[in-house]
Amino acid sequence: MAELISVIVATYNREDALDAVLRSLAGQSDRDFEVVVADDGSTAATAAVIETWRGKVGRRLEHIWQEDRGFRLAEIRNRAIMAAHGTYCIFLDGDCLARPDFIAVHRRLAEPGWFVTGNRILLSAALTSKVLREKLMPEGWNYALWLAERWRGGINRLSALLHLPLGVLRRLRQRQWRGARACNLAVWRADLDRVDGFDADYSGWGREDSDFIVRLLRAGVRRKDGTFATGVLHLWHAEADRSQLSANEGKLSNVVASDRVRAQRGLSALLPAGATTKVAG
Repeated sequence: MAELISVIVATYNREDALDAVLRSLAGQSDRDFEVVVADDGSTAATAAVIETWRGKVGRRLEHIWQEDRGFRLAEIRNRAIMAAHGTYCIFLDGDCLARPDFIAVHRRLAEPGWFVTGNRILLSAALTSKVLREKLMPEGWNYALWLAERWRGGINRLSALLHLPLGVLRRLRQRQWRGARACNLAVWRADLDRVDGFDADYSGWGREDSDFIVRLLRAGVRRKDGTFATGVLHLWHAEADRSQLSANEGKLSNVVASDRVRAQRGLSALLPAGATTKVAG
């Protein structure tokens, strides 16, 4: 695969974490990528951080912003997709640091007809505070340093740091949607168009990524496991407001029980009247 990759980084008013994420992307061994920051209504401080990284991250750094009207992650991701130039999109949260081979490994795993789900290591509140305060670069730490952090309780596990050649084992969960998260997820742009992206009918925290995975599988796109290859370092954050979770779980249950492939309010909702997204296949 020798094509441009778009890394879509979701953020909201956490400029210290975003600065660390962009730094980690600036250190990638594979440089043939762009970054589109999907900003769900942050203040000017976030824009200022992004400006400091222009010209230093991949081939292009774009900032896509929407007005702050509550948690609208699905919609801002769709807006970022529309602005992306790549044929392959990697979704990354704005508090997930990428190790130096992150893009290179995702490129190796990319395969037409498949999306790739990655995993993560959770950093403790104390370690996260230290990393951000002292501007440490844990994405470059060796295994011995991580082993010490595991012993101190700074991380929840070591397994996501390992690189194992799983081969056909990466296809064992090809029809399963549970456990897949959009904080580390790679999808072909053609397949994003096929399902009309994320469903902006979801508002508030929760389940919009599961809805998206369910519809991808229903469209015939299969799941490939990026475990033991693409693990990211997830900085600690306070739990999000989950007041809309019950309603979102109801929407997800309806999608699972239906045969719907395309989003109710997806990429096409952002197009001018009469225009349509291209459906692959």
